[in-house]
Amino acid sequence: MEEKNLNEKESLELISRMIRNTQRKFEKEHAVPYLVFGYLTVLVAIVVWYLLSTTRNQQWNLLWLLIPIVGSVILYFANRNSQREVQTFVDRAVSYVWIVCGVTVFVASFVPTFYVAMPILFLVALIISMGTTLTGGITRMRLLTVSGSIGMAAAFFLLSVKGPESILFFAAIFLVTMVIPGHILYAKGRKK
Repeated sequence: MEEKNLNEKESLELISRMIRNTQRKFEKEHAVPYLVFGYLTVLVAIVVWYLLSTTRNQQWNLLWLLIPIVGSVILYFANRNSQREVQTFVDRAVSYVWIVCGVTVFVASFVPTFYVAMPILFLVALIISMGTTLTGGITRMRLLTVSGSIGMAAAFFLLSVKGPESILFFAAIFLVTMVIPGHILYAKGRKK
């Protein structure tokens, strides 16, 4: 294949086109995981909050495990028939951000069970909000950067909320960080 040297203007246009293509692809493909995991987290949080408030039985916290299990199954079936496009560096970077966030949240969720007490809702909200902010920065999507930043700030406020109400506040963070941006991305992706 013949290499062509690009001038400054052509290089900038190529970079801009790659970013626009990544944003378009992101809006089209990545809105679904935001919606699936956002809604699932909010739903499980409300159910856990209700059951803990009414029964005081801490074993209801096991319901949190439904999020990765059910979410992964839903995404598997949602993506089963989709065509795979070429992955760019930006696509891989976003994937690595979410792999690191997911593994960290999963491991952090089990540490309090066996070793020390940690503010797990704070950690999960902070890590997921950071993932959204980083994704927004990498893809140059202001919506994700802003919603993730709001989620990070709210996560620190979550430290001051005590009792079962902290679970509802946690759910509200996921609404802002994942559900609302997911709907906006989905709407934009469907328009294009």
